[in-house]
Amino acid sequence: MASDTDISDFLKSVEKKAFKRAYYHVGDEEGALDIVQDSMIKLCSHYADKPAHELPLLFQRILSNTVLDWFRRRKTRNALFSNLNDFDHRDDLGDFDLLEVTTGDADGPASQSAEQWLGRVQTLEHIEKAIMSLPARQREAFLLRYWEELDVAETAAVMGCSEGSVKTHCSRAIHSLSKTLAHQGMKP
Repeated sequence: MASDTDISDFLKSVEKKAFKRAYYHVGDEEGALDIVQDSMIKLCSHYADKPAHELPLLFQRILSNTVLDWFRRRKTRNALFSNLNDFDHRDDLGDFDLLEVTTGDADGPASQSAEQWLGRVQTLEHIEKAIMSLPARQREAFLLRYWEELDVAETAAVMGCSEGSVKTHCSRAIHSLSKTLAHQGMKP
């Protein structure tokens, strides 16, 4: 079991590297700081009873998951909701009615027909189901490599396996996803 000193020393040794990694993923200093802080809190509150030699891999997994959670929260927040404070009334805009329908860009959701929108939603659901149907290790390797954009060595460190295993899991995942999506009529 790691002592409080072991955990404190470990967190001090990884804080700068963890911040850089989080910052490279999210491109936002405040977001990166929040991610690192949340990761450190999760490590201390849930895994303080683990041996000190297990802390590095646990922390890397926690950090990866926290980054994913940050992107999910951000995506959800930005997907459908707008901050009403962004619509400050300015005299140069004239009468501004929040309830007016806005015209979006040509590729935005406002310009899509219901059929196009539904098709896009169904495609995303098919892809999500295909990813969720992968075996756990293949799914983890695929998401770390292609969603998190970690390199093979980082993915291997987070997963606790060799680089060759990561390559094998990713290759099998891609093959399986291609096959599954092709059976559903989707082409890459």
